[in-house]
Amino acid sequence: MKASFLKKLLLRGSLVLLVLITALGIHIYIVTKPGIDAKTIAMARIDIKQPINEYDAGAIETWLSKQTGVDHVMLNRQSEIIVFTFYPVKASADKIAAQLQSTFNIKAERFMPDASKMKNGCPAMAGSFTTKLSLFFTHIFNHQLN
Repeated sequence: MKASFLKKLLLRGSLVLLVLITALGIHIYIVTKPGIDAKTIAMARIDIKQPINEYDAGAIETWLSKQTGVDHVMLNRQSEIIVFTFYPVKASADKIAAQLQSTFNIKAERFMPDASKMKNGCPAMAGSFTTKLSLFFTHIFNHQLN
């Protein structure tokens, strides 16, 4: 009698655990599904291919921060790299890079990571448990849908 009760309890407990893990997986997949809306903020990088002085750096940073849709700008004078965040629904990083080149008459290009770097995602989140769990469930659901 005790063995069958314990067996039923373990079976039901396992079933509940399986349902909860499945619900968590579905929730993570839905929440992490990429989509661009008014709240989405993207990050872009522009590499300046020529030396610039302190005055030009300040002017570039000021000009860039005043562009529509740009949220935050950082310019590293030593590496001559600009990193900025922007709202993709309001601005295009490619257009901003082109306007920067024409406005300041400088050699600059937008940095675009190659396919392998894009596949890895954000380097700051590369080793986190949440990212690994999200990628696991995304992999499972994407293969089941195809």
